Amino acid sequence: MSIPVYFILMFLFACCSRNNDAIVIIPPVTSPLSQPCIGYAVVNVSYTQVNSLPHEEENNPSVGYLRQGAIVAVMERKIEKKGDAIETWVLVEGQYTGWIKESLVDIFENESQAQTASDLMMR
Repeated sequence: MSIPVYFILMFLFACCSRNNDAIVIIPPVTSPLSQPCIGYAVVNVSYTQVNSLPHEEENNPSVGYLRQGAIVAVMERKIEKKGDAIETWVLVEGQYTGWIKESLVDIFENESQAQTASDLMMR
C-alpha cells in the first residue's frame, strides 16, 4: 500500500469515528473581526464634548458636542495616564468623529441594544 493511500484511509477512519460525546461548534454568522466597529455608545450625561485628541488639554480643540442619549459607533479604546490618574477614552464616529471619556458613555455590543438604552434614558 502506498503512503498517500495509507494516510487517506487513516483520515477517513478518523472521520468516521463514532464518538457520541462530540461537541458541535457553530460559529457566529459574522466574525467579530469583520465588524465595522467594536461597539456602540450612548451618551449618559446631559452633554459631552467630542475632542480631536484623547486627553483633556487646553490646546485640544473640540469638534462638537453630543447630548444625552446620542448613539455613536465606538471605533477604538485608548488608555491615557496623566500623573497617577488613568483615563480611558473612546474614539467615536457619528454626528462627529473624535474622542470622548469612556465614563461619559455606556457601551453596548450592537446598535439595537444602544437604541433601546437610549430610548429608556430619554423617557
